[in-house]
Amino acid sequence: MSLWTKITHRLSGLIGPRMVVGFTRHDGQRLHRVRISNMTRVETPARLDIEDNVYIGHFSLIDASGGLTIGAGCQITNYVSLLTHSSHVAIRLYGDAYLEHRDHVGYLKKPSVIGRYSFIGPHSVLMPGVAIGKGSIVAAYSFVEAGSYPDFAIIAGNPARVVGDTREGDAKWLAEHPELQPHYQAWAERD
Repeated sequence: MSLWTKITHRLSGLIGPRMVVGFTRHDGQRLHRVRISNMTRVETPARLDIEDNVYIGHFSLIDASGGLTIGAGCQITNYVSLLTHSSHVAIRLYGDAYLEHRDHVGYLKKPSVIGRYSFIGPHSVLMPGVAIGKGSIVAAYSFVEAGSYPDFAIIAGNPARVVGDTREGDAKWLAEHPELQPHYQAWAERD
């Protein structure tokens, strides 16, 4: 994260939650259409591979310490925990001795991927090692365990599972607005 982005995020906290437009990636590339709340925490931005036109709402935790890819056009709403590491097993195994050890047994650290034009609903938790396919929806309050989820999946529940396909709803909108078909196909048919 650039110094300017850090200063902007810190100062904007004085005036309450708001969206900060623009994000400079660890490689120096400026993404002009990324919007991230000043009240969202991005951990280890050097391991975040983010594309343009991404929205990340208020009061979320974006943990990229294990490696995180967020595709173009994604919307990550409010109060989302997107995790790439977790010590919840290791701390139980080690108890009070946890801080005295390194390379803990039970410490999870896995990369995660959110495919292009996916939507992550409020209060969702995505555990380390999640791979969400493009065009997917994670319903509000879902707990998504490690694993791969297909393109265009509707994912819901605790634990979450695939409950539908977003293309069914998209087809209705595209039938009513056929002029949008070329825009939809431009991203949906691309690998």
